[in-house]
Amino acid sequence: MSANGNNTPLHVFRFRVDMQSDSLASGAQGTTPTEMAFAECTGLEATMEAKTIKEGGRNYGAAQRVGLTAFATVVLKRGVSRDRSLWQTFSATVGGQYAPRFQVTITMLDGNMHRIMGWQLAHAMPVKFKFADFNGKGTEVGIEELHFVHEGLSAVTGIEPDNASAGS
Repeated sequence: MSANGNNTPLHVFRFRVDMQSDSLASGAQGTTPTEMAFAECTGLEATMEAKTIKEGGRNYGAAQRVGLTAFATVVLKRGVSRDRSLWQTFSATVGGQYAPRFQVTITMLDGNMHRIMGWQLAHAMPVKFKFADFNGKGTEVGIEELHFVHEGLSAVTGIEPDNASAGS
């Protein structure tokens, strides 16, 4: 049985990406990117470093404790957008005007384009923006890659089914 409570299989190629200005973005002059869709998303990953504690008299093995958690760079590939605000925001960051942060939500959709489950990136910051090559014979899309570093990955709870239309 799938996460949506029925036997319909969930496909990882149906997802949407939503971005909102983050609380760290106060004072920033940019706008929130809208109307974006991507074909691929990688890097939804968190790795916890284990701390090994060796104790005298504990001969069966060392104790393991929680260490720092590291988050992978999230890479969105083959995207389209008619909105230039994402590039303007990235350009302003490179120009040293400000370093905006976003709350990025990546939501998995079922076959009817209803939201099923999601992940949220806390204080996400765009660090790489790669345009597709210009080629009259090519079939590439406008945004080849968009990379985000972030300060936290969490599961989105309480997703209500809706008629999401910006899926990939």
